[in-house]
Order: sequence, then structure tokens, then C-alpha cells
Amino acid sequence: MSQTFDKISSIAFFIIGILFVTEATQISDSAYGSTVGPKTFPLGLGIVLILLSLRLFYETWKQAAKLKIVRNTETPSKTTSIELKKFLILFISAIAYVFFLEIVGYVITTFIFLLIGFQTMERGKILSSISISVAFSVGIYYVFSVILGGSLPSFPTF
Repeated sequence: MSQTFDKISSIAFFIIGILFVTEATQISDSAYGSTVGPKTFPLGLGIVLILLSLRLFYETWKQAAKLKIVRNTETPSKTTSIELKKFLILFISAIAYVFFLEIVGYVITTFIFLLIGFQTMERGKILSSISISVAFSVGIYYVFSVILGGSLPSFPTF
């Protein structure tokens, strides 16, 4: 992606991460005796999002400085149509993920979202994309629901 887009998106993700953290701290503790509680996952996601956005901003800034020294010029900031198409595919699939999470369940929805994401970013390698998507979906569901005692939307009931 272009460096301007990366800088703007890192700032936007940083703000979203801060919103996640502040809103997660306002969620009440678990009433059913769950060991994890409902605010653990959003709080963790917010912290990870903040850290990753800071890393993206730093890497983009470092790359821009390096190119400026090497070329002694400003870096181009034009986003290609392919990059924009990939971004739109991922953005729409993220919205669909949020919409279908409760209806279809965590494992299936996460598997489909990850598969779309992997194939959007790098075409081909379908078997590795499928195996990573399945392992991540089932693994996170198992760790969070079974080991930690939290609750995620399970499989669909229709």
C-alpha cells in the first residue's frame, strides 16, 4: 500500500484500539461465574490493535525516511486500483464477519473470514490457507471456550 494510506490507517486503527480499550473497561464483570469475563477479549483486542498500529506507523515512517535518504526525493503516495480492491474486499468481509458471527457461529464465520483474507492478500496456496484458517478458528475457540471457560457463539442452531 502507499505510505500515506498506511500512516492514515495506522492512526485510525490506533483510535479504534483506544476506543476498544475504553469501552471494554466499562463492561461489567461476568455474572455466571466465568473465569474470563466478557471484557477480557475486547480489552486484549484493543491492546493488540494499539500495538500493531504503532508498529505500522513506525515501519511506514522508517521506510519513508530510508527512501528519502536513498532517492533524496519524496515517496509516491498513489494507491493502485488493485490495492484499493483488496482493501474493499477485506473491509466488506469484516463487516460481514461481524454481521454473521452470532448467526453462523464463531468457528465457521472466522474460518470463512480468514480464508477470504488469506486469498485476497495472496492468491494460490489454497491448502495452506484452509489449514491455517481451520487451525486458528478451532484453536482459538477451544482455548477460549474450553480452557479459559469463556463463551463464544458456537455452531449454528438452524
